[in-house]
Amino acid sequence: MQETPHHAEIRLNDVQRRFDRAANGFDSADFAHAHVRGGLLERLEPMEVSPGLMLDLGSATGSAAFELARRYRKSRVVAIDASEGMARRVSAKRRLFSKVHAVQADAKALPIPDHSAALVFSNLLLPWIEDPDTVFGEVARVLKKDAPFIFSALGPDSLKTVADAFDSAGADPRINVFPDMHDIGDGLVRAGLRDPVLDVDRLTIDYSSAQSLFDDLAATGARNALAARRRTLLGRRQFETVLKRLGSAFTVELEIVYGHAWGSGQSRDDVRIDAGRIPVRRR
Repeated sequence: MQETPHHAEIRLNDVQRRFDRAANGFDSADFAHAHVRGGLLERLEPMEVSPGLMLDLGSATGSAAFELARRYRKSRVVAIDASEGMARRVSAKRRLFSKVHAVQADAKALPIPDHSAALVFSNLLLPWIEDPDTVFGEVARVLKKDAPFIFSALGPDSLKTVADAFDSAGADPRINVFPDMHDIGDGLVRAGLRDPVLDVDRLTIDYSSAQSLFDDLAATGARNALAARRRTLLGRRQFETVLKRLGSAFTVELEIVYGHAWGSGQSRDDVRIDAGRIPVRRR
């Protein structure tokens, strides 16, 4: 398969525009987000979480934020997303006296005081981040000591069918390069987060047509945001033909990386941990 540059730029303003356009219809097409969100919430259940300020980082329309507010009634939840459209959808869902508040902000520069958050929750934000280490550093900065950071990401095997389709058609790569879970674990350690644990699951989605696949990607803002991508003449009908020729037409598999770590209450420069000691669980 033709390799996409690992350091291809992901433009924030491009991502913002895509999710602004997707905001109004996002909830009707967020099957994958909802599935992974459920997996994160399930993993959160046995953790000890103190009441206080909670962040839903990369919140989209705030589904996780409202669920966190329901579960932790003594806490205040801030739904943070780079998209103004998504932040507006969160605000539109709020009821009187709701403890969920929407903030439009870049995850790499959070408007949150140091060591003030009792929980940072992040569902599928990392695939849209060019430099995850910067986000991990911000999470380490805002988390209280012993407070959890729980997140999901996409692994490198995600959307392989789609990537293979473009490659076999001789088209430029259109799939972001997703980091290996060991790279994610190393980044958590470098940021100063404590005791990271990662596990991997897989989600397979069958589509009835190439059109439904493209529509779903568009409705959730999940079209490629690589600034280095060049235009191609490959159309949807050609893409559909390619998928059928591969023998796995319209089946999309996502490699879901779930992870959590804990705030150390220290800056990244104060922490030294052997990354080889990070435990990995496989399902």
